[in-house]
Amino acid sequence: MVPGGAPSWSFGPSDSRKIEEILSTLLYESNARCALLVDRTGQLVTTVGEQPNFDSAAFASLTAADFSANDQLASLIGEEEFSSLFHQGTTESMYLADIGKRLILVVLFNKQTTLGLVRIKIKDAVRGLTEAFEEVFGRTESGKESPALERGFVDDAEDEIDRLFRE
Repeated sequence: MVPGGAPSWSFGPSDSRKIEEILSTLLYESNARCALLVDRTGQLVTTVGEQPNFDSAAFASLTAADFSANDQLASLIGEEEFSSLFHQGTTESMYLADIGKRLILVVLFNKQTTLGLVRIKIKDAVRGLTEAFEEVFGRTESGKESPALERGFVDDAEDEIDRLFRE
């Protein structure tokens, strides 16, 4: 679980493009329907592919809880963690994989593909996403990520709050 609750990182447009490219490639090569990235606090980071027809916010929270519960189960049997989980239904299935101990990749798929193909293709995506997010986390932790856009947003938000309370 991410210490301190909400994540203290963000990614820019180039990071977003890289992440979406990795997820789109995964979906294309595995013939899966949808890929979601969820942080360990249960916040939905992004969705690529078919848009889910369920409450994505609730799904993200339950995904994080599922992963946390399985970490506890792993501990009980002497494992440090389970790096991936698989849930199979009669028509729909999902595969969950840990990304750098901060995020969870969820891939939704049906009978148009196989678990074996999804597992093979997820390995490449996990590698790519881990590298991409290590770069994001590295910038954030080293303090290099305080772009003018972010400062400008904070300034604009403070101005708007001041304006609201003056009225």
